[in-house]
Amino acid sequence: MSGLFISFEGGDGAGKTTQLTRLAEWVAQATGQEVVRTREPGGTELGRSLRQVLLHGSEIDARTEALLFAADRAHHVAALIRPALARGAVVLTDRYLDSSVAYQGGGRELSAEQVEELSLFATDHLLPAVTVLLDLDPVHLPERLTGDPDRLERAGGEFHRRTRAAFLDRAARDPERWLVLDAAQPVDVLHAQIRARVAPLLGGDQ
Repeated sequence: MSGLFISFEGGDGAGKTTQLTRLAEWVAQATGQEVVRTREPGGTELGRSLRQVLLHGSEIDARTEALLFAADRAHHVAALIRPALARGAVVLTDRYLDSSVAYQGGGRELSAEQVEELSLFATDHLLPAVTVLLDLDPVHLPERLTGDPDRLERAGGEFHRRTRAAFLDRAARDPERWLVLDAAQPVDVLHAQIRARVAPLLGGDQ
């Protein structure tokens, strides 16, 4: 595959969507390459249906939740991400498999190894070249959220503390893939740090 795959991770309200949008605009302007912006769950038509179930439906048990996220991810990769990478696009996703390992394996306290194996099976082991983790103490997340909280946002402080710890643990074990940033920094500062990490992967004179 000739494209570039980048994921954004972090707690709800950490600024993933803002930074993904800023990076997409910069890449398109600087390189002229096709940029595909997507998210999980919800990056495909099927994903939008699953997103409604997962985030706004009735309560479901932890294993069912993990399997539904994996089903969304398998279709997302097969229908959207791999075809885009094959034609040379830069693909930016708001959440990917690390969210499942952190939220279901950390927050829900399933086996992180089993959740990771499930996600790797779903994606046929496709991993991003860079994963940007916008790290923010969960105590600050409620003040950043807008609208009615979804199922995961309502899960409570201890759930979000476990999730944050799981993200940081994964990043520490694979520093070549992860870029960990303090999400409390100004938006422009964060964008500059992300751009500095991504620019060498694009080639040319960015």
